[in-house]
Amino acid sequence: MAPPPTMSMSNGVLDKMSPPRQSRMEKGRKQLPAGIALPCSEQILRKLSVSSSEDERQTGFEMLQEGIRTILGPSSGIDSDDVNVEDLMDIMTRYHSIESEWKDFALEEPTRGYTRNGVDNINNKANLLLLVWNPGKGSCIHDHADAHCIMKILKGNLVETLYEWPEDNYEGPMKVIKESVRSEQQVAYMSDDIGLHRIKNPSQTEVAVSLHLYTPPWAAEYGCSIFDENTSKSSKVNMSNLYSWRGELQEKAGGDSC
Repeated sequence: MAPPPTMSMSNGVLDKMSPPRQSRMEKGRKQLPAGIALPCSEQILRKLSVSSSEDERQTGFEMLQEGIRTILGPSSGIDSDDVNVEDLMDIMTRYHSIESEWKDFALEEPTRGYTRNGVDNINNKANLLLLVWNPGKGSCIHDHADAHCIMKILKGNLVETLYEWPEDNYEGPMKVIKESVRSEQQVAYMSDDIGLHRIKNPSQTEVAVSLHLYTPPWAAEYGCSIFDENTSKSSKVNMSNLYSWRGELQEKAGGDSC
């Protein structure tokens, strides 16, 4: 199988230190777009249901992917004025997770905290990843490289801990804002405007699986920052290598994670 298409929106160089974006602290930073009304997710799914009736092989998970592509269009991401975040969240909420539909993407690696498995690259403005969380394992505290993330829990439960951004020159423990349990079928939104977070699988016996839509795919191109829980110091990590792409293990086995 061919390697995954590049998720770069420029020349594919991964050694840039940060994406071309405004500082998080700058005034006038763009907030969530109000968006120009598009066909609602229900209408999109209805159209897809009609077209899929001619092909009984299409699953709900495949329809979800088509619906996301339809909402984003040929050249848009969540940060575009013609895209409504609520439409994307709604269409992901309407999808009822059925493991047989996505299990071929859910590659596990017991020696890692979790795996990042590529499902789709949408017009180089968004990527869709399926993350498999090992029992009792989780991520580091991390940012989202100024991108938007919509997460749906496909299997199990995940605990999300939200943290404040540390002030400049601050040295001390990270400050917790709140902790939330994300249950199976639930959808959540995250961005750097909200804060930093950590995701963990609370089960000691079962894996958990989540679907993530990132747009723009800055983390894949530029990496993201992780934060030490005790000192609040940050460091950069590369996130360009996936563990698998559309069910096929990548040559750089292991992939990147935060």
